[in-house]
Amino acid sequence: MVRILGLDPSLSSTGWGIIEAENNRMHYVADGYIKTDAKMSIANRLAVIHNRLNEVLTTYHPDEAAIEQVFLNDNPTSTIKLGMARGVVILAPSLFGIGVTEYEPNKVKKAVVGVGKAAKNQVETMVKILLPGCKPKNNDSSDALAIAICHFNYRGMNKLATKTGD
Repeated sequence: MVRILGLDPSLSSTGWGIIEAENNRMHYVADGYIKTDAKMSIANRLAVIHNRLNEVLTTYHPDEAAIEQVFLNDNPTSTIKLGMARGVVILAPSLFGIGVTEYEPNKVKKAVVGVGKAAKNQVETMVKILLPGCKPKNNDSSDALAIAICHFNYRGMNKLATKTGD
């Protein structure tokens, strides 16, 4: 059995979701989000994300982690802030010795919904169908669970590509 942590980074609300995978079956474990106060300094907001992710990692002991690849905003300041949050979100599992795999947004949607341009509500609906009993806390945790599901679907191919690439 492998425990997968999906991560949806944001400076304002970082989503996280954990599933367990055994053979070709997935099971919901937990999800949540890390909200930061916009009145805090960026450094303190990043520290909140880091500390809360450490709590998630310590509590749930995931074996693997996955994150959505960055997209560019029209607003350069927003892109930089997202990049900072992504750095913290990638760093946290890495400090626990957990590798982090990145997936393009369209690949995540296609893995969960079957369509690369799916709407957020379609993704959330499919997450609930694929993980019975799951009631995501918000859109960020739903997206994080979708990323974990995507990783579950592609992890065998990733391992094969790594072995053939050696």
